[in-house]
Amino acid sequence: MKRVCALILMVSALFFVAGRVAGHDVFVQVDGGETISLDQVIKAVKRADLVFVGELHDRKDHHRVQLDILKALRKSGRPVALGLEMFRADSQKELDQWTAGASGLRHFRSVYRDNWGISWDLYRDIFLYARKHRIPMIGLNVPQEITRKVASSGYSSLTRRETGKLPPGISCTVDRAYREFIKSAYSAHQRDEKAFLYFCEAQMVWDNAMAWHLIAYKKKKPSATVVVLAGAGHSWKRGIPEQVKRHSQLSSKVILPYLPGRVEQNIISHQDADYIYSP
Repeated sequence: MKRVCALILMVSALFFVAGRVAGHDVFVQVDGGETISLDQVIKAVKRADLVFVGELHDRKDHHRVQLDILKALRKSGRPVALGLEMFRADSQKELDQWTAGASGLRHFRSVYRDNWGISWDLYRDIFLYARKHRIPMIGLNVPQEITRKVASSGYSSLTRRETGKLPPGISCTVDRAYREFIKSAYSAHQRDEKAFLYFCEAQMVWDNAMAWHLIAYKKKKPSATVVVLAGAGHSWKRGIPEQVKRHSQLSSKVILPYLPGRVEQNIISHQDADYIYSP
């Protein structure tokens, strides 16, 4: 515990000093607490099957770092793809048309609005870059009506048709740290154990389904490194990466934003992330 606390203080100090002095993005290697360059990060992660780059959805600077990582991986010579929490898997046809140049900007923006409620401007440069360079974009999410139904009535309330769109065996089976994170996201109802269980099952639907779709894509394109853009909680090693690990032999690297005070970053170790960034 002393080592973990020391690492938290060291990482915080490194971000403060390096960010103020150098005036550019800071990356810290979690195992050791050293500041490293983006080039060093890319060299370390480029052979991974999946590279998770977590975000707060409304932070433009987080999306800029994501784009920088995508560009650097592509320029390193790796075949790359984008896995996106922002799109449902049932929008894959529209995503393929966009990256192939077969649909226009107006139509694609309408597809985006149908999938995601965050401002288009925050993600625009990423999507335009993917289109320009024909980088495959993979929809990972599930229909909102499924997760809402699970959150309100539990996984057992889903019909056979609804569960047919999901990986089998979904339950609120998580470690203590991830359970605390889920509780923090549902703090208004955490005294209601049944309601919390349903909310936890909904979180597991998200994590498992996104892991499932990533595994399916990698079976078709085993040589590609998939850059996964998802919320910091989902990208945390205890989120989607844990479900990928449970169901496959795929390798993952996790790059999370520095978020002081967030539950999933109260403990910073290699069990949480491989790298932390601060724009």
